[in-house]
Amino acid sequence: MTNENMNIVIVGHVDHGKSTIIGRLLADTNTLPLGKLEQVREACRRNSKPFEYAFLLDALKDEQAQGITIDAARVFFKTIKRKYIIMDAPGHIEFLKNMVTGAARAEAALLVIDAHEGVMENSKRHGYLLSMLGIKQVVVLVNKMDVVDYNQKRYDKIVTEYKEFLLEIGVEAQSFIPVSGFMGDNVAVYSAKMPWYDSMTVLEKLDQLDNAQTPENQMFRMPVQGVFKFTAGGDDRRIVAGTIDAGKVKVGDEVAFYPSAKKSKVKSIERFNAAKMDEDSVASATGFTLEEQIYITRGELACIPIEAKPQVSTRIKTKLFWLGKEHLGSNRSYIIKIGTQKVSAELEKVMAVLDASTLVKTERQFVQRHEVAEVIFKLEKEVAFDKAENLIETSRFVLVDNFEISGGGIIVDSLPDEVEQKETAKNNNWRKAAVTREERAVKYAQEPLVVLISGKKNAGKRNLAKILERELFTEGKFVYHLNPDELVLNTQTTREECLKKIAKLSHLLMNAGCIVVAAVDDIVPKEMTILYAEINSDDMKLVWLGEIDDYNPAIDLHLDLSEARASAYQKVKNLLD
Repeated sequence: MTNENMNIVIVGHVDHGKSTIIGRLLADTNTLPLGKLEQVREACRRNSKPFEYAFLLDALKDEQAQGITIDAARVFFKTIKRKYIIMDAPGHIEFLKNMVTGAARAEAALLVIDAHEGVMENSKRHGYLLSMLGIKQVVVLVNKMDVVDYNQKRYDKIVTEYKEFLLEIGVEAQSFIPVSGFMGDNVAVYSAKMPWYDSMTVLEKLDQLDNAQTPENQMFRMPVQGVFKFTAGGDDRRIVAGTIDAGKVKVGDEVAFYPSAKKSKVKSIERFNAAKMDEDSVASATGFTLEEQIYITRGELACIPIEAKPQVSTRIKTKLFWLGKEHLGSNRSYIIKIGTQKVSAELEKVMAVLDASTLVKTERQFVQRHEVAEVIFKLEKEVAFDKAENLIETSRFVLVDNFEISGGGIIVDSLPDEVEQKETAKNNNWRKAAVTREERAVKYAQEPLVVLISGKKNAGKRNLAKILERELFTEGKFVYHLNPDELVLNTQTTREECLKKIAKLSHLLMNAGCIVVAAVDDIVPKEMTILYAEINSDDMKLVWLGEIDDYNPAIDLHLDLSEARASAYQKVKNLLD
């Protein structure tokens, strides 16, 4: 047997027989602990109730008490081909969130429909959610065939009805299999009671599915989980850590981190308690060091520049499912998590609301619990992601409302953000000068740009700005320290108005060929967009002085408060070269 693993999720309406099928799979593949089957049979005998394979999964006390699956419990079994991790996702509508949690990690799905009850509301809702999560390998099991006397017409009717529904949402099932989990028909062995069915058993079909977690032909994507610095015993490694969502990376590869777009080369692959390696690939929890030390933080998306670049935007078009207690509306903020990125999001527009079981569309500007919708979100700052059509793993997101996961979905498109729109307007508004900025750059032998110094209040930012102005001037640079205090006309001037003035004046000074140095207290990502409305992001370098928080914008240079004057100046100067 190979070491290949595969995650599958089993979903379906409550009481349609998921747990029974899993129990049968465990028993028929001899995966159960020795004596477990006999133990459960004996327990049933003592309690005077008929034995059911579903009892093998009743590990959770609440599940036993309520008779419904309340969590995405994981169980394991194996065939000659591979090992399987099967996630038992709840069928009750109240536990859709748990179903999605389990399904999000799966490469294939078994969707169970009761032959007697037929296609139910949740059968359709689950099918839609699987399609949204990008699970393309769906095998439909028409269960409890023993209850309908193995009737082929009943089976055919369900297959026809569910195929029509899947067709409407753009999904094609890998196959339909008539089974009886209770009797074991067509689960591990063929059933003589259904001679009209001549295709594969459930186990044969599972072994035939493709394992999506193959590294070939995928672009490299790794959300940065954290950056860890080692110092003990002369160790000076700074390891960028995360789990590879797709593709592979090797020593010597140039990597870029988005949304900051900073680049460096992989110096070494680092894995805990593992032999040295030159390459690592998808699904691996790994880390790597870089040849050139650059400042990056948790949340950035590591990519390889020669491969397809991710999308970067503050506005995203999504397909989502909403499970929150309150409506999803435009009058509040939510937290959106994409990989390891976490930003504040506001609902900008509801394109359409869809009943996932009937596929009926409704036009309104809020989304109710258990509904599916197409919506546009406006984000607090730029995030990096892929469109679902290109790579599902880095298009998935979850929404948090009041500290609870209340929804999730996939990103289907990247929309022009406000900064981009304003830059377009700005470029249209500024008149074309007789002497261009490029000509002045050649004459003054310097690239005009803005050095923005930020950090906590009283961190010494303005002193650093003065030092930079003096030292650069002494070296012959055309430089100006733009003091925000001089732009405050009266006590009524707001911080936003002041930032707009800094942006506009900086733009004028750069057009004149000048290097602008400005210091602003504790600037946040949303305020950077005010500056970017006038200044191209490539023309501004953010230097952060002192303590860093998780909500900081992308930083080009971080200086400790204890940084010596000469050292600080040299680092900033290197930034300008």
